[in-house]
Amino acid sequence: MASTFHGVTFDAYDAQAVARFWGAALGRDVAPGASTEHAELLDHTGAPRLVFDRVPTGGTVRNALHLDLVTTDLEGESERLVRLGARRLGAVGGAARWVNLTDPEGNAFALLPAA
Repeated sequence: MASTFHGVTFDAYDAQAVARFWGAALGRDVAPGASTEHAELLDHTGAPRLVFDRVPTGGTVRNALHLDLVTTDLEGESERLVRLGARRLGAVGGAARWVNLTDPEGNAFALLPAA
């Protein structure tokens, strides 16, 4: 028997605030009952579950993994995510093959062009 992928949990200083950012970025609603301690994003399509749990201090090791998002408009979506609170770290590769960003709490993610 193999394990089944269930979702991703983010460590956060303010779980609700980070959930609001990712909800807006991904077009998902924050589940009712969200707080600074714990929040989840709703999804009715079967996409992986995203959970945010408060940790009292920043971990000593962060970003051992990151999310890859895809878009048909790399520059436009990058600008939208920055308006939501992301910080753009820079484009990688010739003709901007992808863009590295962080969410409002410094969690890294990449924005890639759709194939």
